Amino acid sequence: MKLIIAVIQPEELPEIKEELLKRKIYKFTVTNAKGQGVEYPLQEVYRGVAHEIKLLNKVRLEIAVNDEFVDAVIESITTVAKKDGDKGRGKIFVLPIDECIRIRSGETGTKAIG
Repeated sequence: MKLIIAVIQPEELPEIKEELLKRKIYKFTVTNAKGQGVEYPLQEVYRGVAHEIKLLNKVRLEIAVNDEFVDAVIESITTVAKKDGDKGRGKIFVLPIDECIRIRSGETGTKAIG
């Protein structure tokens, strides 16, 4: 069992979601995040005052899967997010899961993730 965490650009979420669903990966969590990568800080003017935005909007996608789905998840994300010559596409982290428990039924392990 693995936990895949991807930090991606917000505009890529709809396409990544479609790719995941095509590969029969239906369960995932999405949260808004702020972050700083290699991108240069943006300048924004609010009420006539210039502000430097150092933390940019990102999306954090968390997907817990059984081992046989890890490659499909990574392919779903990279198919959409990987663009030649484009910087700052995000990161994917793959972490082991020691245990998973479905609260409703008490199932554990690989049965609980599916």
